[in-house]
Amino acid sequence: MRGRVRLGRRTKELAAKLQPQEIAVIAHEDLDAVGAAGLVEAGAVAVINAFSSLTCRYPNLGPRLLHNCGVPLLDNVGEAIFDRLQDGDVVVIDGRKVLRNGQVIAVGTVVTKHMIEMRESFAQLNLPAELERFVSNTLEYASREKDVILGQIQFPPLRIQCRGKTVVVVVRGMGYREDLEVLAPFIQEAGPILVGVDGGADALLQAGYKPHIIIGDMDSVTDSALRCGAQLIAHAYPEGRCPGAQRLDSLGLQFHAVPAPGTSEDLALLLAHDNGAELIVLVGSHSNMIDFLEKGRAGMASTFLTRLKIGPILLDAKKMSELYRPTSAYGALPVVLAALIPILIFMGLASPWRHYLRLFWLQLRLIAGWL
Repeated sequence: MRGRVRLGRRTKELAAKLQPQEIAVIAHEDLDAVGAAGLVEAGAVAVINAFSSLTCRYPNLGPRLLHNCGVPLLDNVGEAIFDRLQDGDVVVIDGRKVLRNGQVIAVGTVVTKHMIEMRESFAQLNLPAELERFVSNTLEYASREKDVILGQIQFPPLRIQCRGKTVVVVVRGMGYREDLEVLAPFIQEAGPILVGVDGGADALLQAGYKPHIIIGDMDSVTDSALRCGAQLIAHAYPEGRCPGAQRLDSLGLQFHAVPAPGTSEDLALLLAHDNGAELIVLVGSHSNMIDFLEKGRAGMASTFLTRLKIGPILLDAKKMSELYRPTSAYGALPVVLAALIPILIFMGLASPWRHYLRLFWLQLRLIAGWL
């Protein structure tokens, strides 16, 4: 395989600038499904990973997703490839080797279906130990973060009123596109407040909606989404450092920084709750251990506490598309016709409808005669 390379140590940032038919060069241990999906959507023709995409620590889903989409994966070529290549270099992937100008610059492992299945089986054996560590970390961090999350986070005043309304929070997690499509009739009819969490803002724009609020680290959302006119809330670390501030300042955009522990997804839910939302609908959520391990988090304390605080007003739309699949209107046509037949027969036999039908039939015959 021959193509131009595009390098990025952070997969989700690389996906935003990757061009179709380019080879993505990443440094992503235990490649997650969301990162892999981003590369596929960007049109990557192949992926070269400096690290191991399958360490067997847990059954991460990225390599299988790439394989199912027909995107070859060359694994564990070494971090030195970032020193030997630049964006736009043309390379050839020949088996396990990466060549530039005919010279081998890296050697890795071709990830096959058999390797994925074998390593996934090993990862399943490791899950009990991983689960024990995950639960311990969750409880430890929950004890530290409970006062902040269950207390009152200082949110800025919102430009749009949420009290008594439905708020739809969109995260670009697995299945977000299908779930958002199923929610389309509800969004069009109810007109809820739309909140995009980082790349979730782009998901809303791609679906034809304009987000009212964008919240997050601002690392995986496009410049065009940030400029769409939404109110911008940057998620800062508890000590005050704000990773997205530099980018937003460079774009000349006004924003509010909110220090808080946990994920930006949790912060968006707490924002809606604290502003009096009547119902919060969450799209593309992260809700299980694999989701959080793929995000690089060793626990889910903030998510546990957030859901504990929000309670019954949260509706998680994850996998809703598999629960309900709207069918074509034509699929109901035979049923409608079958229901109409006895009605038409009754009308034809009952007086005075039979006279109207006879007159209608005579009129049709006259028209046919004129033609």
